[in-house]
Amino acid sequence: MAQTDFDKEAREQIYKDFKEAVNMTPSELEKWLKTDESKEVGYKEDDDSESVGHESGRKIIQILHKKKADLTDQDYAHMRKVVGYVHRHTAQRPSGNIDDTPWRYSLKNWGHEPKKQ
Repeated sequence: MAQTDFDKEAREQIYKDFKEAVNMTPSELEKWLKTDESKEVGYKEDDDSESVGHESGRKIIQILHKKKADLTDQDYAHMRKVVGYVHRHTAQRPSGNIDDTPWRYSLKNWGHEPKKQ
């Protein structure tokens, strides 16, 4: 993406939305991504590949470790993708106990723990 794709106002909104959607700390997300549950959920190109959400989680950790001033347009594009995913996926919340559901595990791969207030 070209530098001009995100003006200052757009960057501020994306940053704010991302901070609201991603409620896990980098260390929480790093620990989660090492679990079997994390690796077993999500869309994969083939059986041997990493899921889209798991790869996203690794990118989120990199973004969370950066200073706001150091974020690139590529970072902002991924942040916008994360916000969209979290918003769409939370709207599909299953009924009943969500503790051990692929729905929750998938959201956690994207940096959102639905059980956190």
